[in-house]
Amino acid sequence: MLNLNDTIVAIATPPGAGAIGIIRLSGSDALVIAGKIFSGKDLAMQPTHTLHFGRIKDESKVIDEVVAGIYKGPRSYTGEDVAEISCHGSDYVLQRVLGLCMANGARMAKPGEFTLRAFLNGRLDLTQAEAVADLIASQSDTAHKAAMHNLRGGFSADLKQMREQLLQFSALMELELDFSEEDVEFADRTRFYELIDRLTIAAQQLINSFRLGNVIKNGVSVAIIGSPNAGKSTLLNALLNEERAIVSEIAGTTRDTIEETLNINGILFRLTDTAGIREHSMDLIELQGIERSRDAMNKADVVVYLFDLVENLRSEVLSRLIRSQKEAFEQAGIRYLLVGNKADIADLDEARSVFSDLGDNIIYLSAKNKENIHQLRDALYSLVAEGEINIEGTIITNARHYGALQKVLDSLHEIKAGMDNNISGDLIALDIRTCLFALGEITGEVTTEDKLDYIFSKFCIGK
Repeated sequence: MLNLNDTIVAIATPPGAGAIGIIRLSGSDALVIAGKIFSGKDLAMQPTHTLHFGRIKDESKVIDEVVAGIYKGPRSYTGEDVAEISCHGSDYVLQRVLGLCMANGARMAKPGEFTLRAFLNGRLDLTQAEAVADLIASQSDTAHKAAMHNLRGGFSADLKQMREQLLQFSALMELELDFSEEDVEFADRTRFYELIDRLTIAAQQLINSFRLGNVIKNGVSVAIIGSPNAGKSTLLNALLNEERAIVSEIAGTTRDTIEETLNINGILFRLTDTAGIREHSMDLIELQGIERSRDAMNKADVVVYLFDLVENLRSEVLSRLIRSQKEAFEQAGIRYLLVGNKADIADLDEARSVFSDLGDNIIYLSAKNKENIHQLRDALYSLVAEGEINIEGTIITNARHYGALQKVLDSLHEIKAGMDNNISGDLIALDIRTCLFALGEITGEVTTEDKLDYIFSKFCIGK
């Protein structure tokens, strides 16, 4: 995968019919190969960053009328010569043009190989390259902003500053070792302590941001559970503001899980409407639906436990069930919201008195009349965002970065402990090198071919 001597080609647009489809070539022969099938100007002789109208021909047969874009290295995405042929979006046309490129010497690109070449040619560091994939996959404003921040080098700049400061003290520490017999001290220990403290705080803040970053990148799975006829499907429809789920007064109408997405302040929530859970049922299909509901609850990031206020105020048994369910959530470490439905026909003063021991995370609403739905939306957002989201700073969204930062933090603790215990400078220098290595792993300054294969194999072909 690290061969940079050949020319690669791929379809850079998603599969399926569309107005435009793009064939991308990159490599030393990209313009020559494109020129062999392009009837019009000599592409290799044209200025960089220009567009040219012409025809793609297979010998004398015209395949399509196209626009060819020329981007000469190193001022291109990959740092190599790049040609992009914009065809009409027929899959047949795209496959014919792709085949002609390969017949004239290009090789089919592997997943992520264009961005891999950009990394290997110094156009991007590894965090920026991974941000390309995050940008393509972004489905919300916050995910887009986080990816753009990293793509523009925001995260890289943070790491570069940390690495340069450590390198400076590492060099002074190594210099002391060269003059160990003369008992000289080049590295100011007081300033070094201050630096380690600053870097520890910075690393910890980045690590702490991963929980939010994971939410921004992957969204939040929310399971709406409760007894039959509590109004789960009505609540799903109210949250979505559309009639997505079938609603009836017949208990057990929902037999299977229904999934939809909801964007709240830039965070995607994947809502799952589940079958009503009850202990006794002779319906085999309903029992299967109940089992799927429990499975959805166990896999969810957040559980919305919906109960019928009217029925629960009438029944002490049902009220105890809510309390036992609350305890079960807390013992299992499940984030949850308790939601009392049918507030439009229930005695709210009585409800607040009866359920006062349940705490602040109980919401009273009417799913049917869409009353207090905004309160539930706000509570869902607050539960996962824990305050206002600031995308201007760096937020860690990548598990690989999170793991490497944990190594950085461990190394910083080792350095601090070594200095506290007055260990020799050569051992402290070793801990500093370990920390520098972990930082270099994130940006790709220190990496292996196997790791690159793994990272870029998750990209789409053509990028």
